[in-house]
Amino acid sequence: MIARYQTEEMRALWSEASRYRTWARVEAYALEAWEALGEVPKGTAARLLQALEEKPLDERFALRVAELEEVTRHDLVAFTRALVEWTGDEEVARYLHLGLTSSDIVDTAQNFLLKEALGLVLEELKGVEEALKALALRYKKTPAIGRTHGVHAEPTSFGLRFLSFLAAFLRDEERLKRAREGIGVAMLSGSVGNYAHVPPEVEAHVARRLGLVPEPISTQVVPRDRHAEVLAALALLGGNLERVAVELRHLQRTEVLEAQEPFREGQTGSSSMPHKKNPVGLENLTGMARLLRGYLGPALENIALWHERDIAHSSVERVVLPDATTLAHYALRRLKGILEGLVVFEDRIRANLDLTRGLVYSQRVLNALIAHGLPRDRAYALVQRNALKSWEEGVSFRELLERDPENPLKGEALAALFDPGYYLRHVDAIYARFGL
Repeated sequence: MIARYQTEEMRALWSEASRYRTWARVEAYALEAWEALGEVPKGTAARLLQALEEKPLDERFALRVAELEEVTRHDLVAFTRALVEWTGDEEVARYLHLGLTSSDIVDTAQNFLLKEALGLVLEELKGVEEALKALALRYKKTPAIGRTHGVHAEPTSFGLRFLSFLAAFLRDEERLKRAREGIGVAMLSGSVGNYAHVPPEVEAHVARRLGLVPEPISTQVVPRDRHAEVLAALALLGGNLERVAVELRHLQRTEVLEAQEPFREGQTGSSSMPHKKNPVGLENLTGMARLLRGYLGPALENIALWHERDIAHSSVERVVLPDATTLAHYALRRLKGILEGLVVFEDRIRANLDLTRGLVYSQRVLNALIAHGLPRDRAYALVQRNALKSWEEGVSFRELLERDPENPLKGEALAALFDPGYYLRHVDAIYARFGL
């Protein structure tokens, strides 16, 4: 991921040095298990762990791995040689990687890092949920116009849109938790996954040390539907990010202007038009969503590999797993900032509610006429006739109804039908479903 869209936490987590430190932990924990089985001299793993503590693998180590890989053309072999050099321990060198194959280390470490990355995404998602909850509560009883097909429909609660967004992100949270649990597996099963050279006890020990569980059945790799599930959860998260972004972008349009993303002191909206305040953060989130969806396709294609293993998935995952989690983390953090600083123009909300001169109350008038005794077809024709005249002549819908001799509802009985509060009478019940 380019630096512009990295967060510090994800940059550190997915760095080459971090990856090699995790590989080293897997190797060390495997040595612990071999020691318990009596196959490796006692203290070998402890010396490796101590060496890693005293001299952590850093960017210099990563550069050395890269140098060796130029010769070996194999990253794991280059890593093990660099690790032996780094520790200078001959006994560690003798037993390092005993019975294991590359994917045992790479897949287990990658799953550990992916689980950590999803934990960071979930933490950031909580902040977005809290910001949405605050907006939903603040504007719970604020009447606003609801729109269908982009056209004014009927009054609703301005806060309900934020509650709806919150509900979607709560579903995202559950999906991400399931995906995090699904990816939290370790695999140390050997060259074709049958434990011929490494017993299941080694895998179980490493899994326990890393806070993972053993993969129930592998080939030479962890099944890639687990990774696809992660990317699917992130793609759906992207869809909901875009849903919020598109709604708020529409609300910021000059003709609407019910809400606006924060515009900070010193910020410029245009290099040529000084008056501009553009929804650039929200547009950025729309772009992020496109990327998050795009990462899913290759992840789905990674599921079908040749026989016990090929490496068609490897190059894909080096890009999509760090990028997707990093992008999701960045996007959630940016959305949280926008929501916390969102400017809401309540005067404009009221003005837009009245923009069509009462036409948005047409269904309530229709229902009242039916309840009064008019046949539905006759009531519909009466309401539509006056509604179309209001559209064409720019006259108050209510005034036209007052003057219509066929309308039996007049005065206070008619006026009561134009109260936006009527449309909010069940809002409390909706909020109660979310404990609000």
